[in-house]
Amino acid sequence: MNSAFKAWRKRVEWKSHGWCNVFTVSFIVVALLFVFIGLPILGQNNWGRPRKSHSSANLADDLRYKKMSDNYTTLNQPLKPEKLPIDEDTPESARTWTSSNGEDWVLVFSDEFNEDGRTFNPGDDPVFEGVNLWYWPTQDYEFYDPGQLSTKDGKLVITMEKSDKYEGHDYISGMAQSWNKFCFQGGYLEVKVSLPGNGEYPGFWPAVWTLGNLGRAGYGATTDGLWPYTYNSCDEGVLVNQTNPTLSGLPGQRLNACVCKGDHPSPGIGRGAPEIDIFEGAVAWGGGPTMSMSCQVAPFDFHYQIQTDKTEILTTQPKGAVNYTEHNSYIGGPLQQSVSAVHHIDKAWSGGKGYNTYGFEYEPGNKGYVQWYAGQKGVWRLNADAIGENKLSRVGARVIPEEPMYIIMNFGMSDSFGGVDFNNLKFPAHMYIDYVRLYQHPDKIRLSCDPPDRPTSKYIQDHARAYFNTDIKNWKATNYSLPEYSINNKCK
Repeated sequence: MNSAFKAWRKRVEWKSHGWCNVFTVSFIVVALLFVFIGLPILGQNNWGRPRKSHSSANLADDLRYKKMSDNYTTLNQPLKPEKLPIDEDTPESARTWTSSNGEDWVLVFSDEFNEDGRTFNPGDDPVFEGVNLWYWPTQDYEFYDPGQLSTKDGKLVITMEKSDKYEGHDYISGMAQSWNKFCFQGGYLEVKVSLPGNGEYPGFWPAVWTLGNLGRAGYGATTDGLWPYTYNSCDEGVLVNQTNPTLSGLPGQRLNACVCKGDHPSPGIGRGAPEIDIFEGAVAWGGGPTMSMSCQVAPFDFHYQIQTDKTEILTTQPKGAVNYTEHNSYIGGPLQQSVSAVHHIDKAWSGGKGYNTYGFEYEPGNKGYVQWYAGQKGVWRLNADAIGENKLSRVGARVIPEEPMYIIMNFGMSDSFGGVDFNNLKFPAHMYIDYVRLYQHPDKIRLSCDPPDRPTSKYIQDHARAYFNTDIKNWKATNYSLPEYSINNKCK
C-alpha cells in the first residue's frame, strides 16, 4: 500500500557564505561516518533479514508475507490445549489405544468429517487447509487446488479430475495440510481410507504422511537444507554432500548442531524437516496395490544400508498375498535415504467401496522407534538402533524424529512414483478419508507446533518470504543469510 506524504519546505536565506561552508563540511563528515561505520554495523546485524532485495519479492510482498506469517503463527502454542481437539462424533470405543508396549494411550485429536459441505480454503478450517500450488519437487501432473477438497457422507473427499484451469497442467487435485496449525510429538496416528481407482492400474499416488513443521511442503526454500534431516550431531554429516558427492546431493544441514549463535531457532540442537509416511499408495505394473510405509532420513548410511537386523517385519503372510510385507527394494538416492517396507493390500479397499485403517506409532529420540500398522495390526517396526552411528559414512546416529510433525493428506500423480497408465485410469477419481485420529500417552501429550524443546514459530515469522512464496525454490534465492558453523571455525 502506497502512502503520500506532504513535504514542508522552508526557505532559508543565508547571510554569510561562512555558515554555508560550515554546513557543507558537516554534511560530508556525517555522510562519510555513516558509510564507513554505520553501514558495517547494520550489515553485522543482518541475521534473518535479506541481504538485498529479491527480484520477485519487493517490499510490498514482504509486508504481505509478514502479515500472513503473523496470522498463521501462534507463539508459545501450549503443549496441551485447555480443551483437546477431539471430534464429538468419535465413538467412545475408539477413545483409547493399546500401544505396542502394552501401554494405555488416550485419544488427543480426531476429525470424523461428518459435517457435509466443509471447505478448506485459507482460514476456513482450524486444523486442515488446502494448498494452492504445483508440487514441483516430484514433477506432478496435477495442480493442487483447495476446491478439490470437500466433505460428503461422513468422508473427506479428495477429487482428481481433468481441467484446464491452470496453464501447463491438465489435472487438478487436492492436498490438505495442518502445517503450523496442528502438530504433535510422539503417539499413534491412524486414518481410515479408501484409495482412488480400482486397484488395478498404475498411476494414482495417494498418500497420508507427516513432516517436521520447519519445512512447509511445496515451499522449496523451507525444505532446502532441512529435509529429510533428523540429526543432532556436529560432524561431517552436516556438511555439503557429507563431503562425498557420490553418496549425497544434499546442500548440508542448514540448521545443524554446529551453528554459532545467530539465525537458528535453537542453537546447539540439530533441526530439520524429517518425514514419516503412514503410506504412499501405488499399483505395480501387472501387479496389485501396495503401500510404502517409510521414514525418510539424512544424513545417509554408506550405500544407504541401514542395520536391518534392528528392524522387524511383523506380518507372516506368504509372498504376494494380501497383508504380505517386505523391505522396500528402494533404499535411497542422492537426495534422501528411505527406510521403508512395502505392504500388499486388497484392491477391494478402493474406490469408496471398501476401507481399511493405516497408521504409525512412534517414540521420538535416539532410543525410540516407529511401528507401522494396517487393519490395526503391526506391519513392521523400525528401532532407532537401525539408523545409529555409521563409521563407513562417518556419521553419527540419526534419531527417530523429535520435531513437531504435521499431517498431510494428498492425491497426486507423477511418473516419479512408478509411472502412469493414462490409457486405463478413469477420471474424475476420488480418495476417501473416513477419519483421522491421534493417540498419545496421557503423561506425554504434546500437541504444539512451537514446543519449548523444538520451537518453530519465531523462525517462521522471521523468514516469512521463504514460508509464503511458492516460487522460491531454494534457500539461497530468498537472500536470507545462512548461519555460520563452528565446524568450519566460523564462530566469532
